[in-house]
Amino acid sequence: MAALTADSAATGLLSFLPSSPITAFTVLLLVTLIIPPIFERLRLPGLVGLLAAGVILGPSVLGLLDPAGEVETLLSDVGKIYLMFVAGLEIDLKDFKRTRNRSLGFGFTTFAVPLTAGILLSRAFGFDWIAAVLIGSLLASHTLLAYPIVMRLGVTKEPSVTATVGATIFTDIGALLVLAMCVAAQAGEFSAQTVMVQLLLLGIFATAVLVGIDWAGKQYFRRNGDREGNQFLFVLAAVFLAAVGSQLINVDKIVGAFLAGLAVNDVVGNGPVKEKVEFVGGVLFIPFFFVCMGLLLDLQVFRESMTTNLAFTLALTGTLILSKFLAALTTKPFYRYSWTQILTMWSLSMPQVAATLAAALVGLQQGIISSLEFNAVIVMMLVTSVTGPLLTARYARRLVTSKLPRAASDSLWFDYGAAPESRQDSTITGPFTVVVPIYNPVTQRYLIEMAALLASHEGGYVIPVTVARAHVHMDDPNLVSAVDQCRKLLHKAETLSQEFNAQAYSVLRIDDDVSEGITRTAREQNASLILLGWSRRGLRAKLFGTLVDEVFWSSHCPVAVARLLSEPTEIRRILVPMKTMTPQAVRTARFAQVFADTHHATVTLLHVCDRHTRDDQVKAIETALTKMMADGPQISWNLLTTVGDSPAEVILETAQTHDMIVLRSMRRRTAGGLAVSDVTHQVIDEATCSLVLFGEPHT
Repeated sequence: MAALTADSAATGLLSFLPSSPITAFTVLLLVTLIIPPIFERLRLPGLVGLLAAGVILGPSVLGLLDPAGEVETLLSDVGKIYLMFVAGLEIDLKDFKRTRNRSLGFGFTTFAVPLTAGILLSRAFGFDWIAAVLIGSLLASHTLLAYPIVMRLGVTKEPSVTATVGATIFTDIGALLVLAMCVAAQAGEFSAQTVMVQLLLLGIFATAVLVGIDWAGKQYFRRNGDREGNQFLFVLAAVFLAAVGSQLINVDKIVGAFLAGLAVNDVVGNGPVKEKVEFVGGVLFIPFFFVCMGLLLDLQVFRESMTTNLAFTLALTGTLILSKFLAALTTKPFYRYSWTQILTMWSLSMPQVAATLAAALVGLQQGIISSLEFNAVIVMMLVTSVTGPLLTARYARRLVTSKLPRAASDSLWFDYGAAPESRQDSTITGPFTVVVPIYNPVTQRYLIEMAALLASHEGGYVIPVTVARAHVHMDDPNLVSAVDQCRKLLHKAETLSQEFNAQAYSVLRIDDDVSEGITRTAREQNASLILLGWSRRGLRAKLFGTLVDEVFWSSHCPVAVARLLSEPTEIRRILVPMKTMTPQAVRTARFAQVFADTHHATVTLLHVCDRHTRDDQVKAIETALTKMMADGPQISWNLLTTVGDSPAEVILETAQTHDMIVLRSMRRRTAGGLAVSDVTHQVIDEATCSLVLFGEPHT
């Protein structure tokens, strides 16, 4: 009776809401905004919260959203298409080509073993052949849900990781192909001749999408696609054209979306347009899709999945986990992988989200599987999406110390400016040059001083550069005034450089875009380093690109973004957090080491490890760090290893006794700006000392 009263009260409250598409869209926006952060604070994936919200808002509880509604149906389809598109977009074709044989080998085993196991399991539970094959295909694919973890640990180029990433192409295309066959069989159109015709049409279609979008995209971008807005619209058009095209050959639209992702990947590369495309999908359409999936979950049926159908639900989840492990284990004798590599491959290939959920929905809509099996697939997805990343974080961490990189003493820390043909001969190196954009008189003195110290240490010179925005008419009074102001700033910069015994060669540039003017000047001058200044507000700007962001993204050489609160010569104690011994982290430490050597400062390397890190792993990193520092300038330094659950808090506490922190930024950009970790964000926000964010070129 109490439950009935609560339902009646909820129904009465919701009756005041207008019944219109705008209401449904608003509810979806609010759910996407509020729910994922709450679940992430509980250390649960945000998608679990979105599914739970869909259940509560759906017919099973509140009835606020209707799975058959106009808005819900449209956004569910768009989200499903976008999900598979992003799955294809995330696959690095260059890495796949480099590890083609191993990727195909593991791709075959991690597809065939779960597919076979799923078919046998389904037949044992009495399913017909079509449903059994479909369920087997749901186990055959995988989603790289834990890829950000291996990226953060710096092991994305590790052979076992690249093989797993490359295998995604094989498993996803194979699973989608099996889905297409199952749909055709369910419609009564399955025969040997039909299969051959369908495969032929699919091959022609795939070739048309992969080759056609690639060619059309490059042609369009060359002629009138120089603006990011045009490129963004082209990408969207390509995705939905491919989705419509796949339906024309009786293949589900998610197949076309996945192929479009592979094709667009080659067209736009890893540039800002790709980031914006993923941003729109990740913020809007894909979360909407997960909420709409929750609408399809009937609590009564879900209860049956966990009670009367519990045996199949547990067996399905257990079969997936075991078969993925056997698939990874099968590759061990062929490629001589270690147990750590095998366990990493297993954990990476375990999560079932994108292709699995999209294909399961198609199977439900086509009547191949019932809502009972669909709910069992949801349970499997939830278990693997939580378990997989946790295991990846545990096993991939061991890869970090299994193959620590050399200290990179055989190459200069700044040597990115040389042309590719010059890099082949290590004896051909240009003079060390620091480009310093001068646009803020407040930070000018400290920036020039730091640049002069570095240039003097390396036997090079400073290039102060100012950029005046171009006007249609070169005699425009505003342009004349801007040029005059730029000359004054450059004259002051030259004077400051001379105070620190460094040569300076000023550059005044007129350009349509300030950031492009800076990066083009750096390229023309064969710069070794770009030294930028920023304020607290500037780095964390949430716009679609700030000056710092654009320079950071497009430069050919390392960029040091500095917030200096005192004169560089007064910075005596430098703190460098070191999480892993990647080449990028090594060069960041080398930058701090060189800067410290310019005025006899000291460097503290801080390594924060969690309580699960083994002693031998800590010892290996400490040994590697000691070797790295010994190969660089001989300065006063010390190593501090601390166990802590919150690295940011440890860094901030240690920084209280230091004058500057040198942090490393990932060389990737999101639509919100520079891609830095949560730890880096917190340190930037709360640190009270000087800061330098060091990043390498996108090569």
